[in-house]
Amino acid sequence: MHPEIPSAARPSRPFPALARVDLGEIPYVQAAEAMRNWVTECQDGRVGDRLFLLSHPPVVTYSARTALNELPSGASGLPSVLVDRGGRATYHGPGQVIGHLVAHVRARGPADVVRWMEDGIITALGALGFPAIRRPTEPGGPSLVGVWTRDHRKIASIGMRISGGVSSHGFAVNLDPDMSVFGSFVSCGLEDPTTSLRVLAEERHRRAPG
Repeated sequence: MHPEIPSAARPSRPFPALARVDLGEIPYVQAAEAMRNWVTECQDGRVGDRLFLLSHPPVVTYSARTALNELPSGASGLPSVLVDRGGRATYHGPGQVIGHLVAHVRARGPADVVRWMEDGIITALGALGFPAIRRPTEPGGPSLVGVWTRDHRKIASIGMRISGGVSSHGFAVNLDPDMSVFGSFVSCGLEDPTTSLRVLAEERHRRAPG
């Protein structure tokens, strides 16, 4: 099972009827197939807005915008899966909390939903004693969507898709993944370093949250 997300990270004002669904570890391809059904159910009004919390066995997912030289080589042993979300290449694996948001967002707008996700993760990390920030994307520059430490190490990635007014995909927060995998591909199209809660805790001579 994935580690617990603090209550500060759970949806509040923007999604008052959002239901949390805990799924444990599921292979990414299986979750992607299920997510298409979740979106259809939401679009048809059969279910309400939901946030699915889960984790995946090691995999790199990437969008059509990702350059081939940003993907892991075959020698790395990391599988790569093409997905229909925004963003570039992203790692999913044990030691992360992954959140797939399947919710009506037309009235809120995609930018507001992304900001809400960033704010929720920043609040949760702050509650654990790890200050984090968002970084503005400069005009014409690479996307800096996600959550960062104050010294600009990325700790959470966000990539979404909106279809028929309903969102899918979401965020990945690094709690204690195998950090060596981030050296085998270009995460989110950026050269900026990636970190985790365990790394930050060790730097502060603290026990990592579990």
